[in-house]
Amino acid sequence: MASEALNLISEAWLPVCRKSGLCSIIRPAQIVEGLKDDPIVGFVWPRADFRIASFEFLIGLVATACPPVDYRVWPKGWRAPPSVEELDEAFARVADAFWLDGPGPRFLQDHEDIQSGQELVERLLIDAPGDSTVKRNADLFVHRGQVERLGRAAAAMALFTLQSWAPSGGAGNMTGLRGGGPLTTLVLPSEDASLWEIVWANVPPGKPVTVDNMDKVFPWMAPTVISGKAGTDVRAKENAHPLQCWWGMPRRIRLDFEKSDGRICNLTGQSDDVLVSGWRQRPYGPKYAGWIGMPYGSGWTIHPLTPRYRQKEGTEWLAVHPQPGGIGYRHWAGVVAESADQSRLPASCVANWRNERAELAGVLPNARLLTAGFDMDNMKARSFVESEMPLPGTQGQDMQKKIDRLALQCVGVAAQIADILRGSVREALFGKGIVSVDVTLLSNVRERFWAETEEPFFALLQNAAGADGEDVVLRKSWLQTLARAALQEFDATVILEPDMGITEAQRSALARRRLGAAVSGRGKEGEKIRDNLGLPTPVKKKQKTTEKVS
Repeated sequence: MASEALNLISEAWLPVCRKSGLCSIIRPAQIVEGLKDDPIVGFVWPRADFRIASFEFLIGLVATACPPVDYRVWPKGWRAPPSVEELDEAFARVADAFWLDGPGPRFLQDHEDIQSGQELVERLLIDAPGDSTVKRNADLFVHRGQVERLGRAAAAMALFTLQSWAPSGGAGNMTGLRGGGPLTTLVLPSEDASLWEIVWANVPPGKPVTVDNMDKVFPWMAPTVISGKAGTDVRAKENAHPLQCWWGMPRRIRLDFEKSDGRICNLTGQSDDVLVSGWRQRPYGPKYAGWIGMPYGSGWTIHPLTPRYRQKEGTEWLAVHPQPGGIGYRHWAGVVAESADQSRLPASCVANWRNERAELAGVLPNARLLTAGFDMDNMKARSFVESEMPLPGTQGQDMQKKIDRLALQCVGVAAQIADILRGSVREALFGKGIVSVDVTLLSNVRERFWAETEEPFFALLQNAAGADGEDVVLRKSWLQTLARAALQEFDATVILEPDMGITEAQRSALARRRLGAAVSGRGKEGEKIRDNLGLPTPVKKKQKTTEKVS
């Protein structure tokens, strides 16, 4: 092939936009270009998953080539970012690992030239319809045949996205290093943060890769580690460098390239001398084990962008995965703060920001948390979910602990009331024990309750950050907010009609009475809510007695 091969370090291939709205194609080192006058603020890929994966790619590249050594060095990169030339020099040390095509090792591709049948290029995309879907003619939302060729830039990002988030794909197709379809969480330091500020806010401290361990960081630089019965698991600090968390390669893939002959990339509409027309694969690529992570301070914290949980103490840590309704304040435990029992831990990028970097950067009020990823049902991508929420920083460890404790209490009580609301609506409409609480109507009731109370929740935390002393007043106001939202949702769903039968009317009245008692702190359910929120039990009024007249 006469065309020159593409190196993802030295060549321009990332589509970005600047604050002014100007769009361009850059090489990685140019993310610091024009910071004072017209900074780069985002990506302009036609796919949301490529946008999030591009953040991961750049954060991983900086973490691998030129990370901050520790928290004392980090502020320097924030206040005085490196120049384009300095980043070019740092990234050049790993450039040999970033050839997408040409002779020699290829970026995120098997060390060998795999001999097998060709796959359609569109199946590099995680949400592309599979064989079963196509045979059943069920590709209704994501249609087959939309992408027949990819330019090398789009192919590189599709390959990185697939290898990083790889879902289960049948026998021998290994999942990604964090399991199939992990949740990615990113700190957005401010509403108008530059791309460099986002990357630097999330990059973990550490040491850069050295020449001696290149093949342990970039698995395609050495013969592929085969899994299966006679294979070997890939483990951090045993047969792989921990920095491989950014460059996991669970799938054995080789891209097929051809001259474009005037054709363009079907995804981006951009021209390229060379296009990717398909790819070949073999089963039983590397099987990653033990990479999800450990609690902070207990060794390596693996993959800094993904929160994790475990079922109980002593069991393996698992990556958190996106939920069908997205990530909201209900997921505060484990996504933003440690759960009370420490069984759920936020990503270390979030912990680092809240523990130290927010204060060092001086942008406490405006930071946000971006969460994104594929909601997977085994091999099937149901949707790509993406959401943002405010991310309170810290004004000292004591204040952060206070905010986290209040947040966890408030979320826990909201979950209690959401369950009672759903159960009360079910009793009113269907009676007890007739339908599952998870039917669509009842599920939607719960979702609307969470959506209605999300803005007040963050307003409450903001008030807590500025309040001194006891926060009983805030917790009381939160209970009132939940009560109002729950009763309004009940009344909007359970409508009393003039021609309603006596049985149905009585059933609805009793269900509303149950809900009303609970949200006002009465009865067993109400007492538990007050107790969990740390509110005192109301003093019962003494009944007046009338003396008998003799």
